[in-house]
Amino acid sequence: MLRFLLDRDTWQEVFDSFNKNKLRSVLTMVGVWWGILLLIGLLGSARGLENAFNRLFGDFATNSVFVWGQSTGMPFRGFQEGRQVELSLSDTKKIEENVEGIEFVLPRNQRTITATRNFLSGSFRMVGDYPLLNKLQKINLIQGRFVNQNDIDDNKKVVVISEDVYKQLFEKDAEVIGEYIVINDINFKVIGLYEVGNVNMGPSQDMHIPFTTYQQIYNSGDRIGWMMITGKPEYNIKQIEQDAKLLLKNLNNIHPEDSRAFGSFNLGKEFKKMTGFLTGMQFLTWFVGIATLIAGVFAIGNILLITVKERTKEIGVRRALGATPYEIKRQIVVEAVFLTIIAGLFGIISGGWILILLNTMFGQGDEAAIVNPSVSIAVVFVALVILVILGTLIGLIPAFKATSIKPIDALREE
Repeated sequence: MLRFLLDRDTWQEVFDSFNKNKLRSVLTMVGVWWGILLLIGLLGSARGLENAFNRLFGDFATNSVFVWGQSTGMPFRGFQEGRQVELSLSDTKKIEENVEGIEFVLPRNQRTITATRNFLSGSFRMVGDYPLLNKLQKINLIQGRFVNQNDIDDNKKVVVISEDVYKQLFEKDAEVIGEYIVINDINFKVIGLYEVGNVNMGPSQDMHIPFTTYQQIYNSGDRIGWMMITGKPEYNIKQIEQDAKLLLKNLNNIHPEDSRAFGSFNLGKEFKKMTGFLTGMQFLTWFVGIATLIAGVFAIGNILLITVKERTKEIGVRRALGATPYEIKRQIVVEAVFLTIIAGLFGIISGGWILILLNTMFGQGDEAAIVNPSVSIAVVFVALVILVILGTLIGLIPAFKATSIKPIDALREE
């Protein structure tokens, strides 16, 4: 077979057949070209959407749920409906100890404050946090550092501020690390400056101080505003959310069926919805692309059937001169595969240019809808293999048609 493919006469015959019907061959190849372009373009776009999604949520522990107290919706054990529910540090410890699959529980507190520096001031959201936050929800630091354990242990009056706070309280290009700002008449030393991300989970936050410092200043004691519960990767975060809420209801004398007492946002569930959508989109892309390829390859098969009909006398002469049915079939299959691969290569190149255009138009900046739309070499290789297989299979139809005619009948054909 390799010798046949390297034979000059083989390819001379392929090119002669192509040149005799240039327009018809080109129009036939358009179907395959469009199918592979569609496959590459859609797969690359799906990858670009996935990259954008991962960049958006890549800094978060996605297998997480946020829980906060609201007001009860049912009376229970002598408590009236409408009682305000407050979470506590002891609740977080109980959840960490008793709910299966828990990896981290992060308590958080926040309030609106007024911050001033020299003659500049503004109203901001300040959060009392532990260093664990930087692990679960990566803080994009521009300068300095985040809150550490020493700050927690010593109740230090230090603060990490966002770009928005910097712009309101500091002059342009002014030094920020080591400077002081006044928060509700108390001096806080700035230890870090961070970039505000495109996605913020939970209430808005402009500055972070040590959790223990927050407790001391505002006398919050054991109370917390909300908690972030992160499950281990192998555990279902929906089940963890249900178990945590049920435990919290038992700890706070709330009816087990009360659905209003605790609010929550399940990031893991929403993340799975999005990843499921992306997976479905990739499956649909493969389905549509391959279906279009099959349609294009069938068009090539139909053209070769017409070509075989036109070349009946030529085939009869070759058979009379000693050409075997296998050799006739082989030549026609090579022609089918050749047309299919040429059309596919043009489709791959066109698809690549389409992805470059998409990246130029929609893939620039921090809020890009598509990030680096691309397909892997493995995908391109699989697409080419599919083309070869389809080309071979479809080429067998006219090949068997060509060899089904007896040489004497073919020579009589006008």
